[in-house]
Amino acid sequence: MATRDSTSRGTGLALATESMTLLHWAGVVLAVVTGVLHLVLGVSFGLSGFGISFVVAGLGFLVGAAAVLVDYRRRLVYLLGIPFTLGQIVIWYFVNAPDFSPLGIFDKVVQVAFVVVLVVLYRRG
Repeated sequence: MATRDSTSRGTGLALATESMTLLHWAGVVLAVVTGVLHLVLGVSFGLSGFGISFVVAGLGFLVGAAAVLVDYRRRLVYLLGIPFTLGQIVIWYFVNAPDFSPLGIFDKVVQVAFVVVLVVLYRRG
C-alpha cells in the first residue's frame, strides 16, 4: 500500500497516485467520463426516480474513481465495480431497446472498456 501524508490536507485522505499505472489512470478516466455523463443526465431528468437513479449511478462511478486515487482498498473497488458497471449496461439495454441513442452507445462503449480495465486490474492483484 502506498504511503500517505494524512496531515497534508487535514482530512486523513490524500492522493496516493505513485503506485498507479497507465491502466489505473485509464480506469479513472473512464469512470469519470461515465460518472459525469450520468450526473448530467440525472440532473436533466429532474427529481424523478429515473433522474435520481442516474445521479446515484454517477456518484458511484466518481466515488470509485476517488477511492482508487487515494488507494482505498483498490482491489475491492475493482471487484465491486465490475458487477456495478455490468448492471448499468444490462439495465440500459432493457430500458432503451430497440431505440439506442448515440450518447447511450458511447457511454456503453466507455463502460465495456471500463469493465475490461477493472478485470485486468483485479487479476493483477
